[in-house]
Amino acid sequence: MVRLWDIADPVHPRALKTILTGGEAPVGSVAFSADGHTLASRDDDGTVRLWSLPQTVLTGSTAGLSSVAFTPDGHTLAGGNYDGTVQLWDVVDPARPRPLGLPLIRNGATVIEAVAFSADGHTLASGDGDGTVQLWDVSDRVRPRPFGQPLSGGAAVLSVAFSPDGHTLASRGADGMIRLWNLNVQYAVDRICAATGGLTPGQWNQYIPQLRYQPSCGH
Repeated sequence: MVRLWDIADPVHPRALKTILTGGEAPVGSVAFSADGHTLASRDDDGTVRLWSLPQTVLTGSTAGLSSVAFTPDGHTLAGGNYDGTVQLWDVVDPARPRPLGLPLIRNGATVIEAVAFSADGHTLASGDGDGTVQLWDVSDRVRPRPFGQPLSGGAAVLSVAFSPDGHTLASRGADGMIRLWNLNVQYAVDRICAATGGLTPGQWNQYIPQLRYQPSCGH
């Protein structure tokens, strides 16, 4: 069952009479769309229910779904799977959800324990049971692609969340630790330039000869 609460007064939350009942399995996670009109609940048997009128049941891979998250506009739902993949759905019409492309696959992934979208909806973070976080470019919902290598650190990643400006990612591990990841590319560039002064043409040819030289760090 899913219970709803009126938190207009956060100090004195009030249970609403409406109780949502669906399958027989316990509910593992819930997420509201940004407009508050649709609720996604993930059961421990791997199914996801979209609560609106009427109720819709989604299924992911044959392994089942482990986590869910809406884009800020509420038009796309991401579901992490127990087989290490992520599926995107178009839920503009909650009564008629449709898969967007093939599941996102990251080599070596085990179980996707958590998913979260950035505020602009262009980046998806997926937390894996192997202790890593993968960032995905989902600007093209049908053809997402991974951003670089997975972020590694600690135990299984149980939850992930972006800061409002998208420059920081927080991940919570099964070891009880919260890790903050700085995603600001310019910040990283400035630190590298401050430490190294940038690459000379000779260093560029030595380390990345496959690319044409581009002046860096003011060179």
